[in-house]
Amino acid sequence: MKFSETGLHPSILEGIEAMGFEETTPVQEQAIPVILENRDVIAAAQTGTGKTAAFLLPVIHRIMESSSDDNEDQIKALVIVPTRELAVQIDQQMEGLSYFTNISSIAVYGGGDGSSFTREKQALTTGAKVIIGTPGRLIAHLNMGYVKMNTLEHLILDEADRMLDMGFNDDIMRIISFLPKKRQNLLFSATMPNKIRELARKILHEPEEISIAISKPAENVAQGAFSVYD
Repeated sequence: MKFSETGLHPSILEGIEAMGFEETTPVQEQAIPVILENRDVIAAAQTGTGKTAAFLLPVIHRIMESSSDDNEDQIKALVIVPTRELAVQIDQQMEGLSYFTNISSIAVYGGGDGSSFTREKQALTTGAKVIIGTPGRLIAHLNMGYVKMNTLEHLILDEADRMLDMGFNDDIMRIISFLPKKRQNLLFSATMPNKIRELARKILHEPEEISIAISKPAENVAQGAFSVYD
Protein backbone atom coordinates (compact mmCIF):
# COMPACT_ATOMS: atom_id res chain seq x y z
CA MET A 1 0.00 0.00 0.00
CA LYS A 2 1.20 3.51 -0.78
CA PHE A 3 1.31 5.99 2.10
CA SER A 4 -0.91 8.30 0.06
CA GLU A 5 -3.68 5.69 0.43
CA THR A 6 -3.53 5.50 4.24
CA GLY A 7 -5.65 8.59 4.93
CA LEU A 8 -2.87 10.28 6.89
CA HIS A 9 -2.82 14.08 7.13
CA PRO A 10 -1.17 15.83 4.13
CA SER A 11 1.47 17.41 6.39
CA ILE A 12 2.47 13.94 7.59
CA LEU A 13 2.60 12.62 4.03
CA GLU A 14 4.89 15.53 3.18
CA GLY A 15 7.30 14.42 5.91
CA ILE A 16 7.16 10.80 4.75
CA GLU A 17 7.92 11.86 1.18
CA ALA A 18 10.82 14.03 2.34
CA MET A 19 12.30 10.98 4.09
CA GLY A 20 12.11 9.01 0.85
CA PHE A 21 9.34 6.53 1.74
CA GLU A 22 6.54 5.67 -0.66
CA GLU A 23 5.04 2.32 0.36
CA THR A 24 4.08 0.89 3.73
CA THR A 25 5.69 -2.18 5.26
CA PRO A 26 3.37 -5.05 6.31
CA VAL A 27 3.21 -3.97 9.97
CA GLN A 28 2.48 -0.38 8.92
CA GLU A 29 -0.23 -1.49 6.50
CA GLN A 30 -1.96 -3.50 9.23
CA ALA A 31 -1.41 -1.20 12.22
CA ILE A 32 -2.06 2.29 10.82
CA PRO A 33 -5.78 1.83 9.98
CA VAL A 34 -6.51 0.17 13.34
CA ILE A 35 -4.72 2.88 15.33
CA LEU A 36 -6.52 5.58 13.32
CA GLU A 37 -9.79 3.96 14.48
CA ASN A 38 -8.66 4.54 18.10
CA ARG A 39 -8.47 0.83 18.90
CA ASP A 40 -5.91 -0.79 21.19
CA VAL A 41 -3.22 -2.86 19.47
CA ILE A 42 -0.86 -5.65 20.48
CA ALA A 43 1.69 -6.22 17.73
CA ALA A 44 4.57 -8.65 17.30
CA ALA A 45 7.20 -7.36 14.87
CA GLN A 46 10.97 -7.64 14.69
CA THR A 47 13.42 -4.74 14.52
CA GLY A 48 13.72 -3.49 10.95
CA THR A 49 10.07 -4.02 10.00
CA GLY A 50 9.07 -0.36 10.31
CA LYS A 51 7.16 -0.70 13.57
CA THR A 52 8.24 2.71 14.90
CA ALA A 53 6.53 4.52 12.02
CA ALA A 54 3.61 2.08 12.36
CA PHE A 55 2.66 3.69 15.67
CA LEU A 56 4.12 7.20 15.29
CA LEU A 57 2.36 8.09 12.04
CA PRO A 58 -1.24 7.40 13.11
CA VAL A 59 -0.63 8.86 16.58
CA ILE A 60 0.70 12.09 15.05
CA HIS A 61 -2.38 12.17 12.80
CA ARG A 62 -4.77 11.70 15.73
CA ILE A 63 -3.00 14.37 17.80
CA MET A 64 -3.35 16.80 14.89
CA GLU A 65 -7.06 16.01 14.67
CA SER A 66 -7.68 16.48 18.40
CA SER A 67 -5.54 19.60 18.93
CA SER A 68 -6.55 23.05 17.77
CA ASP A 69 -3.87 25.54 16.75
CA ASP A 70 -4.73 27.95 19.54
CA ASN A 71 -4.22 25.34 22.30
CA GLU A 72 -0.93 25.50 24.15
CA ASP A 73 1.08 22.31 24.06
CA GLN A 74 -0.20 19.51 26.25
CA ILE A 75 1.12 15.97 26.62
CA LYS A 76 -0.90 13.78 24.27
CA ALA A 77 1.23 10.64 23.83
CA LEU A 78 3.76 8.73 25.91
CA VAL A 79 6.15 6.20 24.38
CA ILE A 80 7.92 3.99 26.95
CA VAL A 81 11.10 2.22 25.78
CA PRO A 82 13.78 0.10 27.51
CA THR A 83 16.94 2.06 26.63
CA ARG A 84 18.20 5.60 26.07
CA GLU A 85 19.49 4.59 22.62
CA LEU A 86 16.00 3.57 21.51
CA ALA A 87 14.49 6.73 23.02
CA VAL A 88 16.90 8.88 20.99
CA GLN A 89 16.28 6.82 17.84
CA ILE A 90 12.49 7.13 18.09
CA ASP A 91 12.73 10.85 18.85
CA GLN A 92 14.83 11.33 15.70
CA GLN A 93 12.23 9.49 13.62
CA MET A 94 9.53 11.56 15.28
CA GLU A 95 11.31 14.77 14.26
CA GLY A 96 11.48 13.63 10.64
CA LEU A 97 7.92 12.34 10.38
CA SER A 98 6.41 15.40 12.11
CA TYR A 99 8.67 18.00 10.47
CA PHE A 100 5.82 19.67 8.57
CA THR A 101 3.41 19.57 11.53
CA ASN A 102 3.21 21.49 14.81
CA ILE A 103 3.74 18.39 16.96
CA SER A 104 6.58 18.72 19.47
CA SER A 105 8.44 15.85 21.15
CA ILE A 106 11.26 15.17 23.59
CA ALA A 107 13.32 12.13 24.57
CA VAL A 108 13.60 11.63 28.34
CA TYR A 109 16.29 9.24 29.59
CA GLY A 110 18.91 8.86 32.31
CA GLY A 111 22.66 9.15 32.11
CA GLY A 112 22.84 12.85 31.27
CA ASP A 113 23.96 15.81 33.35
CA GLY A 114 21.91 18.25 35.41
CA SER A 115 21.25 20.51 32.44
CA SER A 116 19.57 17.68 30.52
CA PHE A 117 17.27 16.97 33.49
CA THR A 118 16.38 20.68 33.68
CA ARG A 119 15.66 20.76 29.94
CA GLU A 120 13.44 17.68 30.29
CA LYS A 121 11.61 19.25 33.24
CA GLN A 122 10.92 22.41 31.25
CA ALA A 123 9.56 20.42 28.28
CA LEU A 124 7.44 18.22 30.52
CA THR A 125 6.09 21.26 32.38
CA THR A 126 5.26 23.38 29.33
CA GLY A 127 3.97 20.32 27.52
CA ALA A 128 5.72 18.65 24.61
CA LYS A 129 2.96 16.71 22.87
CA VAL A 130 4.89 13.43 22.53
CA ILE A 131 7.17 12.13 25.29
CA ILE A 132 9.57 9.26 24.55
CA GLY A 133 11.26 7.97 27.67
CA THR A 134 12.83 5.18 29.70
CA PRO A 135 10.95 3.95 32.80
CA GLY A 136 13.41 5.08 35.47
CA ARG A 137 13.76 8.64 34.17
CA LEU A 138 10.01 9.00 33.64
CA ILE A 139 9.31 7.93 37.22
CA ALA A 140 11.92 10.40 38.51
CA HIS A 141 10.01 13.25 36.85
CA LEU A 142 6.53 11.93 37.72
CA ASN A 143 7.40 11.56 41.40
CA MET A 144 8.24 15.27 41.59
CA GLY A 145 4.66 16.20 40.78
CA TYR A 146 5.09 18.72 37.97
CA VAL A 147 4.28 16.39 35.05
CA LYS A 148 0.61 16.70 34.11
CA MET A 149 -0.66 13.62 32.30
CA ASN A 150 -4.38 14.42 32.47
CA THR A 151 -4.49 15.31 28.75
CA LEU A 152 -2.74 12.11 27.61
CA GLU A 153 -4.61 10.12 24.95
CA HIS A 154 -2.08 7.52 23.72
CA LEU A 155 0.23 5.12 25.58
CA ILE A 156 2.78 3.14 23.55
CA LEU A 157 5.03 0.41 24.96
CA ASP A 158 7.81 -0.39 22.48
CA GLU A 159 10.02 -3.48 22.83
CA ALA A 160 7.80 -4.55 25.70
CA ASP A 161 9.38 -8.00 25.97
CA ARG A 162 12.81 -6.46 26.46
CA MET A 163 11.47 -4.11 29.14
CA LEU A 164 10.04 -7.04 31.09
CA ASP A 165 13.30 -8.98 30.69
CA MET A 166 15.11 -5.98 32.20
CA GLY A 167 12.77 -5.98 35.21
CA PHE A 168 10.68 -2.93 34.36
CA ASN A 169 7.24 -4.46 34.96
CA ASP A 170 6.65 -2.66 38.29
CA ASP A 171 7.99 0.61 36.85
CA ILE A 172 5.61 0.38 33.89
CA MET A 173 2.63 -0.19 36.16
CA ARG A 174 3.79 2.71 38.37
CA ILE A 175 3.91 5.05 35.34
CA ILE A 176 0.48 3.87 34.19
CA SER A 177 -0.94 4.79 37.61
CA PHE A 178 -0.30 8.46 36.71
CA LEU A 179 -2.21 8.24 33.40
CA PRO A 180 -5.88 8.80 32.60
CA LYS A 181 -7.97 5.63 32.62
CA LYS A 182 -9.43 6.48 29.22
CA ARG A 183 -6.68 6.28 26.60
CA GLN A 184 -5.51 4.30 23.59
CA ASN A 185 -2.94 1.60 24.38
CA LEU A 186 -0.43 0.24 21.85
CA LEU A 187 1.95 -2.58 22.77
CA PHE A 188 4.75 -3.57 20.38
CA SER A 189 7.04 -6.52 21.04
CA ALA A 190 9.44 -8.73 19.09
CA THR A 191 8.11 -11.86 20.82
CA MET A 192 4.85 -12.82 22.51
CA PRO A 193 5.66 -14.89 25.62
CA ASN A 194 3.05 -15.40 28.34
CA LYS A 195 4.36 -12.49 30.40
CA ILE A 196 3.64 -10.09 27.52
CA ARG A 197 0.10 -11.41 27.14
CA GLU A 198 -0.37 -11.03 30.90
CA LEU A 199 0.77 -7.40 30.68
CA ALA A 200 -1.55 -6.86 27.72
CA ARG A 201 -4.51 -8.19 29.70
CA LYS A 202 -3.77 -5.64 32.43
CA ILE A 203 -3.59 -2.53 30.28
CA LEU A 204 -5.19 -3.18 26.86
CA HIS A 205 -8.91 -3.17 26.07
CA GLU A 206 -10.12 -5.59 23.39
CA PRO A 207 -6.94 -5.12 21.33
CA GLU A 208 -6.44 -5.91 17.67
CA GLU A 209 -3.62 -8.45 17.41
CA ILE A 210 -1.02 -8.08 14.66
CA SER A 211 1.77 -10.58 14.04
CA ILE A 212 4.53 -10.01 11.48
CA ALA A 213 7.11 -12.81 10.97
CA ILE A 214 7.91 -13.19 14.66
CA SER A 215 9.89 -16.36 14.04
CA LYS A 216 12.64 -14.66 12.03
CA PRO A 217 14.38 -11.29 11.85
CA ALA A 218 13.61 -8.76 9.15
CA GLU A 219 15.30 -9.54 5.85
CA ASN A 220 17.40 -6.36 5.88
CA VAL A 221 18.86 -7.07 9.35
CA ALA A 222 22.18 -8.95 9.32
CA GLN A 223 23.10 -11.08 12.33
CA GLY A 224 26.52 -12.47 13.19
CA ALA A 225 28.46 -14.08 16.03
CA PHE A 226 32.09 -13.68 17.01
CA SER A 227 34.13 -16.03 19.18
CA VAL A 228 36.49 -13.95 21.35
CA TYR A 229 39.03 -14.65 24.11
CA ASP A 230 38.39 -13.52 27.69
